[in-house]
Amino acid sequence: MSNQAPKTGTDDGARDGTAGCCTTEHALREDEIAADVETLSALGNDTRYEALRLIAGAEDDVCVCELEPSLGVSQSAVSQALSRLFGAGLVERRKEGRWRYYSATPRAERLLDVLDETRGVGDD
Repeated sequence: MSNQAPKTGTDDGARDGTAGCCTTEHALREDEIAADVETLSALGNDTRYEALRLIAGAEDDVCVCELEPSLGVSQSAVSQALSRLFGAGLVERRKEGRWRYYSATPRAERLLDVLDETRGVGDD
């Protein structure tokens, strides 16, 4: 039998402001957290995610008019999705005449690769 007093759920360190048993920290700044949340939020919609997948898988830059039939949504919805992906830094765009062409950024490529690598892992 132990001679220690029963634990009360508090930690002496927690009372005096030092780290206790329930303190966790990370190395990210607030602006980094906000940027990551914006990136993940941009991927959190079927149309945007599928548009990024199509763009990343294409040999060349992709025009909005090429995405519309594949996504099955209006050109306006495609444009809005691409605008959001651009704002999150996941696609780059260039204008040629009246058309805009999109390509995936290196960050987007890496994120998609990580998702592919982790799909099904631990689901046994």
